[in-house]
Amino acid sequence: MEEMIKHVLSGNCIVYPTTTQPALGCILDSKALDNLYKIKNRDSSLPLSIGVANISQARSIVEVPNDVIEILQYFPDGSLTIILKAIKPLDSRLGGHKVAIRFLADKNAKSLLEKTGPLTATSANMSGMEPLLNCKEAANILTTPEHKVMGYSGESLDKIPSTLISWHTVCEPLESSNIGILREGIVSSKEILKWWMNQTSNSGETLDT
Repeated sequence: MEEMIKHVLSGNCIVYPTTTQPALGCILDSKALDNLYKIKNRDSSLPLSIGVANISQARSIVEVPNDVIEILQYFPDGSLTIILKAIKPLDSRLGGHKVAIRFLADKNAKSLLEKTGPLTATSANMSGMEPLLNCKEAANILTTPEHKVMGYSGESLDKIPSTLISWHTVCEPLESSNIGILREGIVSSKEILKWWMNQTSNSGETLDT
């Protein structure tokens, strides 16, 4: 792991396991992001999610309301990515004012990020290609003559991604009582909607899907 830590902290990319698809990680640095976008052949207008090992890391990047803690405790660990309001604007490739935070559950990923700090958590594949479950295989495919990608020994559990939710603090109108489900993944839209309706029923608030 130490070699991977040194590699990623030097601005390079690594592939690490999650409880869903393997993640392609780099530090939240402009040059490192340049490398990642070239490796993935990804449109720079498409922002990336950020993986965190714990709530403390998330709070260094975004505002984390109490109801976010509640939904994370309710659904399986690692199943949700939530777009939250940035404490200060980030690189537009990380979402700018609205940042997608992936709350990781895989023990190896959490151990890694506890040492590196938050890393990007985009899928470890070329844009438009099917993701692999084996981290080393994914890293080998993504490696180019200019950019070596290192892969963690091991596999992720599922090709189904995390469920992506836009939290009410960033939905339009801002600070509304609505959330938006942008991508259905491990947790179904129906389950998310049911949870949110239960949360808001006492106050008569509405939900935007």
